[in-house]
Amino acid sequence: MELRQITYAVAVAETGSFTRAAHRCFVVQSALSHQIARLEEELGARLFERGSRGVQVTAAGEAFLGPARDALAAIERARGEVAAEGSQVRGRLSIGTITPLVAVDLPELLAVYRERYPAVQVTLRARLVRDLLHEVREHACDIAFVDTASLSRGLTGRVLAHEDLAAIVPRGHPLAGEARTTPSRLAEEDMVDMPPGSGIRKHNDAAFEAAGATRTVAFEADTIALLEQLVARGLGVGLVPAGAARGMSTVASVAMTGVPRRTVQAVWSASGSSPAARAFLQLLHERVA
Repeated sequence: MELRQITYAVAVAETGSFTRAAHRCFVVQSALSHQIARLEEELGARLFERGSRGVQVTAAGEAFLGPARDALAAIERARGEVAAEGSQVRGRLSIGTITPLVAVDLPELLAVYRERYPAVQVTLRARLVRDLLHEVREHACDIAFVDTASLSRGLTGRVLAHEDLAAIVPRGHPLAGEARTTPSRLAEEDMVDMPPGSGIRKHNDAAFEAAGATRTVAFEADTIALLEQLVARGLGVGLVPAGAARGMSTVASVAMTGVPRRTVQAVWSASGSSPAARAFLQLLHERVA
């Protein structure tokens, strides 16, 4: 089994396509397909099935991918450790984040990081919190910013903020002139929220359930910008981090009572981090006292 075969297999699984995997790995598709076939022959099992919906990972493929990602992460850490011995941090750093993220100024952090460590290749991706936690566990992501208070085994984290939430309503809405409102009052309206699997949706669902209020989520938006637009058009009211609400110019915000604060933290693998990831965590520690 060769390193490039493992790399190609992980790329196919993550992109869902032999063509996109070949582009990512800078090889022609025929060469990548040949190496995958050799790997499957050596393992005695098919890792992927091609169908009308694209490439699907088989059960054997799922069993292979966990250890494969661990192996690639270990090799990347080893390369980084060797480079760090030469006083220069190199390698790759993958960062995942929820949206919105107001607890830290991530663009500012990345600008300082790039200035300090120009040899590190940084990848930034926005995902639902459930996907981010999975990617950190599988070593597909080095560090993630998530809005959840609890972490499963294998993960460690640092709490960055406990955020208040605020209601957002269309301008001219009866609640727009109120100083405060409650989950029970919001539940009288159609609501707009982030999709299931996001941390804030889980937080909001729990808040309404705890208040004994049954609400109707009429629309789901996968970005905070779209959520604001839907509320501004009068399609519902929303419940978002207060820091995000303050930056919304097309809607009115109302303070909430009876809603617990939202926990935001940085999360990484408890089994160890690469020099590039450790350098970012050190910078985070410096900037977020």
